[in-house]
Amino acid sequence: MGDLPLNPPPVELVSSLGSAAFNAGNQASREHKTEEALGRYVEACTLDPVLVPAHLGRARCLVKLQRWMEAREAFANVLRLDPSHYSAWLEAGHLCRQMGELQQAAGAYQRAIDAVPARYEAYLGMARVLEQMGQLTPGAVAYEQAQRAAHGDGAADATALNRLREVHQLMARYRLERGAPEAAVPSLRAALATAERQGEGEGAGENVRAEIRMDLGDALLRLGQREAALQVLTLASAATAETTLSRLGALCFRFNLWQEGLAVLRRNVALHPISVQARWNLAHMLAECWHMEEAEQVLQQAEALGPVSGATAMRASVAGRQGDAQMALRLYRELAEHDASYASSAAMSSLYSDMLGAFEVAELHRQLFAPLGQGARPRESFKRTPLPGRLLRLGVVTADFHHQHPVNLFMQPVLREWDRSRIELFVYFTGVSHDDQTQLARQRAEHWVEVTTLNDAQLAKRIDADAIDVLLDLAGHTGQQRMRLFAQRAAPVQVTYLGYPGSTGVPNMDWMIGDAVVTPEPDDELCSERVWRLPGVVFCYAPEVDYPYPAYDDALAQRPLTFGSFNNVPKLTQRTLALWAGVLLAVPGSKLLLKAPSFSDAGAVRLFGERLQKLGVDPVRVEFRGPTGLTDMMAEYADMDIALDPVPYNGGTTSLQALWMGVPVITLEGEHFVSRLGASFMRAAGLPEWVADDDDQYLQIAVRMAKDRAALLQLKRGLRARLRALPGWDPVAHTRAMVDAFCQMATSHRSI
Repeated sequence: MGDLPLNPPPVELVSSLGSAAFNAGNQASREHKTEEALGRYVEACTLDPVLVPAHLGRARCLVKLQRWMEAREAFANVLRLDPSHYSAWLEAGHLCRQMGELQQAAGAYQRAIDAVPARYEAYLGMARVLEQMGQLTPGAVAYEQAQRAAHGDGAADATALNRLREVHQLMARYRLERGAPEAAVPSLRAALATAERQGEGEGAGENVRAEIRMDLGDALLRLGQREAALQVLTLASAATAETTLSRLGALCFRFNLWQEGLAVLRRNVALHPISVQARWNLAHMLAECWHMEEAEQVLQQAEALGPVSGATAMRASVAGRQGDAQMALRLYRELAEHDASYASSAAMSSLYSDMLGAFEVAELHRQLFAPLGQGARPRESFKRTPLPGRLLRLGVVTADFHHQHPVNLFMQPVLREWDRSRIELFVYFTGVSHDDQTQLARQRAEHWVEVTTLNDAQLAKRIDADAIDVLLDLAGHTGQQRMRLFAQRAAPVQVTYLGYPGSTGVPNMDWMIGDAVVTPEPDDELCSERVWRLPGVVFCYAPEVDYPYPAYDDALAQRPLTFGSFNNVPKLTQRTLALWAGVLLAVPGSKLLLKAPSFSDAGAVRLFGERLQKLGVDPVRVEFRGPTGLTDMMAEYADMDIALDPVPYNGGTTSLQALWMGVPVITLEGEHFVSRLGASFMRAAGLPEWVADDDDQYLQIAVRMAKDRAALLQLKRGLRARLRALPGWDPVAHTRAMVDAFCQMATSHRSI
């Protein structure tokens, strides 16, 4: 019987079954069960191959799942059945734009316009994609057409005004995405004026106006118009909607308006006391602002109201920020087993661990990121014009050109000294924070491309279109990184530097930049990349701000000797605290000054005070200070005689800042990059006697240096002048060495 042909079911039954599957797909889609919805739509298409809505539903699910090539074919199926289907052409245009296929996107939008010229969405999509392609005049025409279509016959009814407001607001957001705040401002003012004409009617109200004002505040802050931006954001704080206030709090945080952001989110909780999300957002902001004790309390309140999906991740973050690297690492590794997005957090946590050796850290990195390289683009597929006779095209991927960030502090002088006769520079900015330092970096780069909203596929297409020879990562596994982009290979030569203190473990990252101390040749096996060693020191500290040098007078030698650290508390591990407690016990009468963002939180002060007390330290010998502005922080180094480097994660920026302000650093040369930074700095400064081989020698150096106050005072008085005379603090020589490195890396690849 199994060989007999089966009779097909009646057409009426097929149609009925197809409709049932289609309806089930719609229900699953409404419940955000995308995989289930996809299966139902596929079933409906099989049962009823001409059921156009089922094919469209399938395409939309594939887009959500980022199965883009399949989605394109699904949209093509819709259009084969209905060549004038407006939504299919419109959404196919959106998909092509997501994939970086801008010409195809424009073609799809035009077909949507041809199908239904009275609707505004396709004109708006066309305006966006034309501006992305640099066709500003045709883009402006399409924008005007979108406005006319939205407004219809010009009647001032609420529905037409709502459409018109949406056109202006969306266009402004598109312009912000591509880094054109000056173009976004007029659109936002038009959107606000339209919303005010609507009054409190359909689609309007205070929350809608607040959303527009937030975008306007964002644009004004990017343009450096801080006072005007603060006025607009203050008006936005009158909002009452939970999602609007949550977004306003996040926006404040992005622009370092921490206290304002916390006030907004506290008001959000007061207005929505039974909202899990409102309390979660406040808890997250508190943690980001280093208020750990209150963050945990608010998180518990949120959990009492309902499930909190990010609770484990927050507790991992809190553990790390309280110096419990082992707990943070354990929690992040558990999360990474189910969600690869936490792999970078696990990797970063391993650098702080007192329990893992260098080989274990290296192996963990390789294990975590090996899967990212599957299906990567072959290096041989990149075709570039031979390098002789042209400039090398260097792409830099970073989110961190903003005030006080270490990447910004170290890279601004490099951008200033760049040799434009050899290298053409492209900066692909992935960040969300903009300030005067962002603007300065933008002015110094020949090509500045805002790519925050681009996914990895779009960004890879843009990088390839720019014919980049060498792609430089400045993030590693820190925030807003694009490790998947590098693992899938977006350029013939890929390099990591500065943002991450060690090997990334990421496939297809060809080089990492180090020096002879942080990356000695015998330790090459710890690195998944080849190592390029800069002469001197890996990071050159040459601040562009003139921080006044302290007047170290004779009275300094008469005050109690003060050791100190301005490092963030994740570095204050149990081993570090034990080492520092030993220093205080070995140098009678000495004090310890600890300054970090966490120490604005009474809970953090109490926690670390208790930890030191258990190690035998009298609390009166320890002073805790919270965060201040960078200029004030630099001045506070005058209150410190000798800096103590943490282990295993050495100070980076803080150690170089200490030296610049006349404070020598006692450091221990450890097993890998992150635990050799201090040794690199001190050896480059010609002060190898400050470098210890083990914990006992660390204590011996502290005792020896503390005894001779006269010699210490003499060193402190001349330390900045000493540094300025050394190659490691010469930004011109450092930049020249980097340019040489990139050119030699490029020429080592045969296709360039």
